[in-house]
Amino acid sequence: MIKKKTTKSKKSGAKKSVSTKNQTSGVWMVKQEPEVYSWDDLVRDGRTDWTGVRNFQARNNLRQMKVGDRVLFYYSGTGKCVVGIAEVTKAAYPDPTADDSQWVAVDIKPVKLLNEPVPLASIRYHSKLANLPLNRQSQLSVMPLTKEEFETIVGMGSGKKSRK
Repeated sequence: MIKKKTTKSKKSGAKKSVSTKNQTSGVWMVKQEPEVYSWDDLVRDGRTDWTGVRNFQARNNLRQMKVGDRVLFYYSGTGKCVVGIAEVTKAAYPDPTADDSQWVAVDIKPVKLLNEPVPLASIRYHSKLANLPLNRQSQLSVMPLTKEEFETIVGMGSGKKSRK
């Protein structure tokens, strides 16, 4: 969905309508190799800083995250499944692991372990998830979701059968 926002023209001071595709719905997916940092590690730590992102698109997504946004925690590499729901607790700030100030990090905390992991194969073949960035850009480590995509995956992880 493209939202409109109003901006002032520098020359005339008049307002004009501008399309903005980058408005988010406040739901995200982050990917992590469980051997490096697992859901259990996040639960044990109670929160973590999401550092080390060095992809421009993923960085731009981190910059859009707001405190309170919900985040699906996805295992890449081993497992390839969504395992839990986290929440952003601190919006974008300079990544302390980077030598360049253009890179950012956010803080997240665990909210809920899904009753059942949601495997990539189930995600790929679900009709409501056809446009999910995970299906189109498999290397992207931080991606926005629509509310419907988020709710569909959470429903799949609840253990209840849902319609595709």
